[in-house]
Amino acid sequence: MLRRLIDQAEESVISLLLVAMTLLVFYEVILRFGFGTGLSWGQEATLHLSAWFVLFGASYGIKVGAHIGVDAFVRLLPPLGQRLISALAILLSLVYCGLFLYGSWVYLAKMHLIGIELEDIPIPAWLAHGILLVGFALLSLRLLGLLYRVARGSATGFQKAGEAEQSLRLADELKRDEVGSNAERAS
Repeated sequence: MLRRLIDQAEESVISLLLVAMTLLVFYEVILRFGFGTGLSWGQEATLHLSAWFVLFGASYGIKVGAHIGVDAFVRLLPPLGQRLISALAILLSLVYCGLFLYGSWVYLAKMHLIGIELEDIPIPAWLAHGILLVGFALLSLRLLGLLYRVARGSATGFQKAGEAEQSLRLADELKRDEVGSNAERAS
């Protein structure tokens, strides 16, 4: 139940960020090229929206298997070896997330203490940069879930996008279509 709620919230936020970023950039282009003006805060807002989009998207990428990886060596191993290597990779990723979470906490605490605002938007910098904590916390949760599945044996590792297989499959389809269209022309 909680996992489904987090998934839906994450997908909704990602969608809203993408729509907001697209509309803001479109509006900024219309103003700049159509009227010779622009928003003083448009570039900074787009930068922060894209940062939020990327950090939310990193954890979502683990969920849907959109990250790429080099697993030629790992695939040579038996399933247990694949699981052990994957568990090690996940643990190292969790250490990385932990370091980022700690560093983000220190950074955001200092920004809050100093009280700095963004350059063009009158909101506190610590609030705009708070995605560091949120994004890496979500990424850590996804990694912990994957570690649990690897430990249980229901997964052997990261679910990755198979660009090589997809490219070969598309090339085969194009070749078949080309051969079919050449055969039709010949007859």
